[in-house]
Amino acid sequence: MHDNLIEIRNLKVAFAGTEVVHGLDLDIRRGECLALVGESGSGKSVTAHSILRLLPAQKVQTQGSIRYAGLDLVQASDAQLRTLRGNRIAMIFQEPMTSLNPLHTVEKQIGEVLDVHKGLRGRAARARTLELLELVGIREPHKRLKAYPHQLSGGQRQRVMIAMALANEPELLIADEPTTALDVTVQRKILELLIALQQRLGMSLLLISHDLNLVRRIAQRVCVMRQGEIVEQAECEALFRAPRHPYSRLLIEAEPSGAPVPSAYSHNLLEVSELKVWFPLPKGLFSRQRDYIKAVDGVSLSLHRGKTLGIVGESGSGKSTLGQAILRLVESEGGIRFGNKELSILNQRLMRPLRRQLQVVFQDPFGSLSPRMSVQQIIAEGLLTHGIGTAEEREAAVIRVLEEVGLDPQSRHRYPHEFSGGQRQRIAIARALVLEPALILLDEPTSALDRTVQKQVVQLLRELQVRHGLTYLFISHDLAVVHALAHDLIVIKDGKVVEQGPSRVIFSAPQHPYTRELLQASGLQWSPPQACEEPA
Repeated sequence: MHDNLIEIRNLKVAFAGTEVVHGLDLDIRRGECLALVGESGSGKSVTAHSILRLLPAQKVQTQGSIRYAGLDLVQASDAQLRTLRGNRIAMIFQEPMTSLNPLHTVEKQIGEVLDVHKGLRGRAARARTLELLELVGIREPHKRLKAYPHQLSGGQRQRVMIAMALANEPELLIADEPTTALDVTVQRKILELLIALQQRLGMSLLLISHDLNLVRRIAQRVCVMRQGEIVEQAECEALFRAPRHPYSRLLIEAEPSGAPVPSAYSHNLLEVSELKVWFPLPKGLFSRQRDYIKAVDGVSLSLHRGKTLGIVGESGSGKSTLGQAILRLVESEGGIRFGNKELSILNQRLMRPLRRQLQVVFQDPFGSLSPRMSVQQIIAEGLLTHGIGTAEEREAAVIRVLEEVGLDPQSRHRYPHEFSGGQRQRIAIARALVLEPALILLDEPTSALDRTVQKQVVQLLRELQVRHGLTYLFISHDLAVVHALAHDLIVIKDGKVVEQGPSRVIFSAPQHPYTRELLQASGLQWSPPQACEEPA
């Protein structure tokens, strides 16, 4: 008989009378990694949040029992829950920027956890904080102690969240999409870290994820959820080898596939030469020279119209900064030629008319869409800003692009919170598309989406590219998505390009050790070169 750490029986969760989890039974065994998988809206996160009663009590009705060490957490008092949260049961959330306090430094936020539960302060707390930051792969952790969340990359913020969760060596760690914002090499390191901690501490791990490659590498047991119910549960390898439920098979087969569509154009739309973005560090009292963070350090590239250039690298490598610099959203040095215009010499006033041709789709569709504006207002805002068309013509344009991205035009009077993650990203694409741009910067546009939705969005981007001759700068840490969409590829490390060329060549025969490391961490197959082909 298995020794269960958590026993969930007949769990029902309803929001405003609408039931979203239906009589769920689930055991989390001591020392095991249990994965909950399924698409957005399947009830994974609601189930996990119910364990620690993190759902808003005034809006949620919970029935059933969740037992931990003889205590029913559904009936537990607030005082009992406070002793458990962050101590015996800890949680890593999906979006670290909304979970970390923007007004507190890294040291203060981790130190608060150590103070509340361990009574550690001063030097002892700082030593433990440095140990935790090093454990989760933060480079030069002593330099990050006084950093605020906005000064860290997305991956670094997630690692700080993991450090906070691990601070008290919990019995159960709930990881809600813990690697969504991380590049593949850091994903692998975090997975190895979680496995090592689980084995060393005998810790149980509840992993919530839509990334089945990640689940297969770490989980011992998998539960597949759909519409608030568990449709299948099995040992991990048995599930992947022979899934019984049709929905389980659908998830396993949902990897983005195919190849980029050949371009019909032959001229360059974008040329970048020796682009630099250096951020000055605070100058010391007795220092004569100022140090810089070289986020982008002498990058050159060219991009044909109608093609996609994939930009890959670790968090903090300079990918997003490069994209923002090309669009003149951050200050930079070097040449940026777009069509027949040199952007680097234009001020913001002269850049404004060109913004219509240079659009962006961001990583987080919910954060980039105003919750106070309807879909109609969000998509039409750019048209209004640039003085394009009458009110009737703008509405007709909104209807047209909604149809193009596969959304019902009748939904244009609804608000972002009424849509799923994949639908919100389609709205963000429509907002960029309505201005008929030549170049779209896609900054991690699929990383927060389920695999099934990723596949749909990749196909949509391909179709739009062919139909409109669009050119994409595609920033991503997901090499499977890059492989399916990008014609050319540049690999960035520490602000410098270490390898570039046609994506099919790089994916089949990577030359730089760092590129090989990325491909190995992603699980994509490639043939290692012979010893004589090793780069100098």
